Amino acid sequence: MVSRKPFYILIALLLLAGLALMLYRHFSFDVPWTPGQKRPIWSIEAKVEFKAHGDPVMASLAIPSTQPGFTLLQQTTASPGYGLTFVEKDGSGRAEWSARTATGRQELYYKVDMLADPNAKPTWLATPPSIDKQVEKEPFITAAEQLMTQAHQRSSDSYTLTRELLKELNDPESQNALLLQQGKSKADLIVELLNNADIPARVVKALNLEDGRRRQELVNYIQVFEGDKYQLFNPTNGQQGQPKNLMLWEQSTGSLLDLVGGTASQVTFSMIRQNIPINRALEAKFKDTELMNFSIHTLPIEEQSLFKGILLIPIGVLVVVFLRVIIGLRTSGTFMPVLIALAFIQTSLLTGLLGFLLIVGVGLIIRSYLSKLNLLLVARISAVIIMVILIIALFSVLAYKIGLTEGMKITFFPMIILSWTIERMSILWEEDGPREVVVQGGGSLLVAVFAYLAMNNELIRHLTFNFIGLQLVIMALVLLLGNYTGYRLLELKRFKPMVEER
Repeated sequence: MVSRKPFYILIALLLLAGLALMLYRHFSFDVPWTPGQKRPIWSIEAKVEFKAHGDPVMASLAIPSTQPGFTLLQQTTASPGYGLTFVEKDGSGRAEWSARTATGRQELYYKVDMLADPNAKPTWLATPPSIDKQVEKEPFITAAEQLMTQAHQRSSDSYTLTRELLKELNDPESQNALLLQQGKSKADLIVELLNNADIPARVVKALNLEDGRRRQELVNYIQVFEGDKYQLFNPTNGQQGQPKNLMLWEQSTGSLLDLVGGTASQVTFSMIRQNIPINRALEAKFKDTELMNFSIHTLPIEEQSLFKGILLIPIGVLVVVFLRVIIGLRTSGTFMPVLIALAFIQTSLLTGLLGFLLIVGVGLIIRSYLSKLNLLLVARISAVIIMVILIIALFSVLAYKIGLTEGMKITFFPMIILSWTIERMSILWEEDGPREVVVQGGGSLLVAVFAYLAMNNELIRHLTFNFIGLQLVIMALVLLLGNYTGYRLLELKRFKPMVEER
């Protein structure tokens, strides 16, 4: 006897691989388990204003990139008369507008859509800035040394040192802090003190995201490095870490806006938050194919729509296998119920049932006449196919004439399959009688209804479309069901008389 161990090992491997792929999709790409979830997208618009004097103009604006917490989806600009280029400088992106000549008040717009994404992978890894030590004069140097000494004693690393320095600088009773802050911003002062202590740090520009805000301005944050990692500090209140709705706009030591050929420049920001379905968010996020991202979302929209239906077929197949192998329902054709269920999805259940019964019923009557002509099989099947097409066309026109537009959906039925169904049932009628036609036809419709209910379930549609690994799990279950050799549920009624005799 052949060992079944390799078979069970194969099933176990399929299950493990399928579940691993599903878990990978969920945890690595943040694909939810349930449908209907939405994700916030922040649409942020930067407005650059300046006064041009008739000379050549070059405006370079720092722009954000994908960063922890946010994935960049798309960026657009509105700048009539200007050339535009996106360039990379010092590890961050910039938008550069240029014009041969411009006069008067100028307005340039840059818009970016950022997806709130806890699994965002930064486009560029933040690199520590070079240390720039400043030489101060007395009494500032003494005040700085005293401040640094006090903070150093209460700290253990770069981050805790920064926290203690911020506490000292935010202390209104500290004379040293008041002296050092003369003529310098708190953020610049902290960076200077840290650089003098050989700690890489810099001031970065961030944007507090609030729905519906207009003319918002950037705020300064301190980025402190320890090795390749960094932490953000709010210089105003000393808070460590990046708040949920804080997005870094400019992460290099460069300026926010460089302008040549203009004066009185100003950059303001407006933003709005939109909640969009998770599928749209994932499509936008995964439009650039990644090697390890086995997602339908990486395909063009037309192919995605096609696969959305195809990936449901294994669910219908699983239902058919279960109802035939475990329950014992008999059907006309092995997987014909799956095709009928697919047609039900297009027509709706009630319309599909009525249309199917109508076409098959009329087809059986006409087929009974053809059987008396003793035609060859191919000619007879061809005649049945033409007959089915005519019946569908006739009922569609009739439904349209009387105003039942719902009835026109019977055109979604697979005509070849219907023709074969009529042929098989007709032969069954002749060989085994009408009872067998009712049993197998009814069984087919019952299985098709169950398959339709499973395939049309919103949760199942979401899982099959977003988790390709589910197909391996279904395959493992089908193989397990195929290994079943026991009695079917409907066969147990044969033993009922034996139980009653006891």
